[in-house]
Amino acid sequence: MNRKLTHRKKEDGFTLVEIAIVMVIIGLLIGGVLKGQAMIQNAKVKRVVKQADEVRAAVMTFYDKYGVYPGDENKAAIPPTPSGGTADGSGDGDGQIEAAEQYDMFLDLQNAGLLSGSFNGTSDRPNHAFGDNLTMYWVDPGPGTAKHNFIFYNLPAEVCQEIDIKYDDGDRSSGTITANADYTPGNTIANFYMQF
Repeated sequence: MNRKLTHRKKEDGFTLVEIAIVMVIIGLLIGGVLKGQAMIQNAKVKRVVKQADEVRAAVMTFYDKYGVYPGDENKAAIPPTPSGGTADGSGDGDGQIEAAEQYDMFLDLQNAGLLSGSFNGTSDRPNHAFGDNLTMYWVDPGPGTAKHNFIFYNLPAEVCQEIDIKYDDGDRSSGTITANADYTPGNTIANFYMQF
């Protein structure tokens, strides 16, 4: 009798333990990425509010120093134009920063050394954390609520709603924080108002 001995080739593969370890590592990486994205989003939301606070402080410091609002001032050489800087225009001195005076407001704040940036007095405004412009002027975002308001252009609806809930009443049509459209997830709010 002739017996043939057959040797089985050892087949290499992953054991269930090895596969489980790889899956845990992948899960941790995905969790870390998602947490990181949430932290970045949260920081950008906080930056929007902080930017409004910074501009508010600059405007009030200017008012305390010169007795007029930046952009609305109608007195010569307020503030003085720095060497090599851009001279500002004159407002009407009525105590309200109107839409036409918003650009001079940022130039006045820059010339007074209260706001960093490069503003020309005719078209430049600061950008907010989500990439579009921020401004401030006298506006009526709702019936009978005309006041100085910060206006953030083109913010995600979820961001606007989060800010409104944290700092106001959460209702886009009332309070000191309002919007020109409902906070529908996935939409962009064209004009988001925060009272000065």
